[in-house]
Amino acid sequence: MEEKEKVTPVTEDEIDNIRVTLDLDDKTVECKIITIFEAFGQDYIALIPLDEKGNENAAGEVYLYRYFEDEEGLPSIENIEDDEEYEAAADRFDELLDEELFDEMDD
Repeated sequence: MEEKEKVTPVTEDEIDNIRVTLDLDDKTVECKIITIFEAFGQDYIALIPLDEKGNENAAGEVYLYRYFEDEEGLPSIENIEDDEEYEAAADRFDELLDEELFDEMDD
């Protein structure tokens, strides 16, 4: 079987400008990608909702979802239904934030 090369639809320089639009219960929310990270063999994506002007929310609210790429490299997300899985992903995300803050202190 021939192995396909993964296609990444964006460059590293473009990643900060990517927006994800979520259709939530009664509203549509535009979000900025904070990071995509791995925890316990699963990829997750952390999104920060933006206000009407495109600014990050002042409350620091973050959405976490499972993250997948298909064989062509096209991304998709899905809800984390299991509370234990969500807590594990949230804990890993918090660790990444702590590591980033620690690294910034060293600079």
